[in-house]
Amino acid sequence: MTPRLDELTIADSPAAWRNCGFEVDGDLCTIGAVRLRLLGDDAADGVVEWALGGIEDGADLDGLPTSVSAGPVSAPSTHPNGVTGLDHVVVISPDLDRTVAALEEAGLDLRRIREEPTPAGAPRQAFFRLGEPILEVVQAPPEAIERNGGPGGPAFFWGLALIAPDLDASVDAIGEGAGEPRDAVQPGRRIATLKRSAGLALPVALMTPPSRDGGG
Repeated sequence: MTPRLDELTIADSPAAWRNCGFEVDGDLCTIGAVRLRLLGDDAADGVVEWALGGIEDGADLDGLPTSVSAGPVSAPSTHPNGVTGLDHVVVISPDLDRTVAALEEAGLDLRRIREEPTPAGAPRQAFFRLGEPILEVVQAPPEAIERNGGPGGPAFFWGLALIAPDLDASVDAIGEGAGEPRDAVQPGRRIATLKRSAGLALPVALMTPPSRDGGG
């Protein structure tokens, strides 16, 4: 079985996600085929761990805290803000080739490596399929590597991009916590990022779905 992302454990407040228009049941927010387990905002910052199906217990994913999933999502939630799925998870690595090798060794499905810089200055990215969502591994720029202890450090989780088919309506539903929609890097798609004032503990963006011609 190809590894599949089933759950993300996030150190964030359920109330913060509910205030952004997500349906939250206790500490659980289900977005598409992925469960978000919200620990509260006293635990740490951002994504604490992910649970994958189809992976061996104890697999080394270059420092990314990983557990074996108890099973896939039974049914997605319907969210008042119109979000329907998880598009991709962003991981940052000080050594992209090392991280890619570790993920492939664990059985993750490498789709491509993009040898072009992003608008934010990341020189290269690798993309893996994890069931419904994509894992985007970003090579940290040299100055960021030095700030974070050098090239020998582990890969780490950074942020999420969620699918919003009617992006303008989702931005309106979230209100002042959402930025203005703009063209995304992927042709034919649009994106809006949530602001710090939205109150979430990690970077989150909303995107229109991938274009049918494969440009996304």
